[in-house]
Formats: sequence, C-alpha cells, structure tokens
Amino acid sequence: MSASLPSPNPHVAAMSAYTPGEQPQGGGWVKLNTNENPYPPSLRALEAIRVALLNDGAALRLYPSPDSAPLREAAARFHDFKAERIVAGNGSDDILNLLIRAYAGPGRPIGMLDPSYSLYPVLAAAQGAPVVKVPVTPALSFDVAAVAGCGAAVFFLTNPNAPLGVAFPVAQVEALARAFPGLLVVDEAYAAFAEGDCVELAKRLPNVVVTRTLSKGHALAGLRAGYALCPSGVAEVLHRVRDSYNVDRLAQVAAAAALDDAEWLRVTTGQVRATRDRLTRELIGLGWSVIPSSGNFLLAAPASSRRPTSPAAAEHAFEFLRGRKILVRRFPHHPLTEKSLRISVGTEAEAEVFLAAAKAWTEG
Repeated sequence: MSASLPSPNPHVAAMSAYTPGEQPQGGGWVKLNTNENPYPPSLRALEAIRVALLNDGAALRLYPSPDSAPLREAAARFHDFKAERIVAGNGSDDILNLLIRAYAGPGRPIGMLDPSYSLYPVLAAAQGAPVVKVPVTPALSFDVAAVAGCGAAVFFLTNPNAPLGVAFPVAQVEALARAFPGLLVVDEAYAAFAEGDCVELAKRLPNVVVTRTLSKGHALAGLRAGYALCPSGVAEVLHRVRDSYNVDRLAQVAAAAALDDAEWLRVTTGQVRATRDRLTRELIGLGWSVIPSSGNFLLAAPASSRRPTSPAAAEHAFEFLRGRKILVRRFPHHPLTEKSLRISVGTEAEAEVFLAAAKAWTEG
C-alpha cells in the first residue's frame, strides 16, 4: 500500500498566504517598500547582543527566559506599565496571532477597518474565524457606531493606519472602546513616528490591548520582537496559548536595550519625520497627491501632464521606479489606495534618489 498525505483542514486548504513586500536580491536597490527603519539600531542593542555571545556564545545552549522577562520589564519601564500585564512575542505579528487564537474562531469573527493590515485576514483564516471589514470613510476616518455594531469578538484598529498613514485621535479610539462590546486591539506598529498613542487607554480600560513592535521605530525588524500591553485577564490568557520560549535570547536582550535607549529613539524618529515631511512637500510640489502621514511612510498618488491620477498612472510610476532599482509598494485592490504608491521613508540620500526619479517620471 502506498502512503498518502492527509489533506489539510478544510479552512486551511481554502486560505491564501500573506504576501510580504518584495525582498530584492543583489545590491544597488533603494528599498522603500516594507517600512523598515532606514537607520541602524541602537548601539546599546548591539552591545547587548555582543555580551550575550561572550564565552564563545555559551549562553545560546540554554533556553531563554520563557516569558521574556528582560523584554517585558524594559517595556514596563518604557511605558510606565505593569510588567505582569505585558506579553512578549516574536514580533507583534506573533501577538496578533495569539489574540486571534485565544479570542476568535468559527462563529467568532474578527473585525478590521478596510483598508488595513492585510495579515489580519490570513491569521483569522488559519483559525477558521470569519472577518468583518468596516470601511474607512471617504474622510479617512471610521464610524464608531459601525465598528461597535459589526459583531466581531475582537477588533483590530491599526493606528496609525497602514497603508493610509492617518492617525485616529485618542478621544475617538476611547469612544470606540467604550462602545465596542468586545476586545479592541490598537495595533501601534507605527506609533513611534506619530504625535500620540493609546497606551493610557490600555492602562485604564478593561477591553483595550495595545500592541507594539520593535521592527519599525527601533530598527530591529531582523530580530523579531514585539509585545502587548493588556488587561491583566487578557495577559493571562495569552500566556496560555503562546509557544514556549517564543522570543529568542538575542531578541530579548537587544529589544530590552533598545527600549532603554530613549535618546536614540528620539533622534532617529525625528530624522525620519523630517525626511517624511520633506518628501511630502516636494511630492506635492510635483503635483502628486499625498495623504498627511503619521507613520514612516507616505501614500502618494502620482500625476503628470501626460498621466493624470489613476490606477494606470500608479502602475506606470511603480514600474518606472522599479526600472531604476527603486522599490515602492502598490495596493491596487481598494478604491482608497488603487491610485497611489506607498513609499517608505528612507535616509536623506535615498530620498534624493527617489525624488529625482519621481521628478523624471512626472516630467517625462
């Protein structure tokens, strides 16, 4: 009898995988498509890794802290938050997965704004959970009543929104939390580049979780570290469903050191915001439409005398830039994004290269 593989679960067989931004091979690319921090991480983070590798890396033979105590304690200092209410993960994507694993499933939908982070539906599909999408309004906001009444067990609010870049006011988020009859997860992947955040809501309200990543503001995307600021009951539940030793030793110590380096964060995010503002001004000067952003990226609609704003113009500009080894990202399947390019904020040198290419496309 020949062996045969079992079929995957029906809901897994029916799902599609997440599609990340392109990771180019070879050198010479200006990579502005995956919203990485353009600057190297804190020297404190690098030193923490070096120390962890002393004695020929002997510490690597041992399992790390099972509950990521170094990272949780640093996050507690950073936010003035109780460490026992913080759960660490292998990037904030791991935290999002834990939340869906614990609180959603067949008959228990997740909710999200549309457009928003495209990983949410993938994680939901892996748990057999339906997805309810509440449209972002034409004014680039959301209707509190529509979200509160969407029927989701857990709602993911990306703030600042990706891919739009807009930040929703804390007062509006609090109004939603008080009206929503489930768990509100405020995904603050880009909060380091914004003017405010919702951490105080996680401290005060019983149904608010705030998630953070070290990938964006702290320039540690290659290590994968993130965490959630939770109500105490939620933290206990997430610990039940997380993998054992879910954050490795090097990620824990580097992330903790990065969180403790407030001056590095202040300087670096300031540089990113300054370049973001410059890109906004110069693209508007070229005649492009740009949504004011609170993230480390812009959503901009290219336009020229030959090619007015349209999905076709966005596709043409995307290919023109790629031909010059400049990678940006397109989201062509939503009316709020189909005419635009999402452009990560790079270094000043990368901004110069991009702006020269944008000018050439506009004048071509």
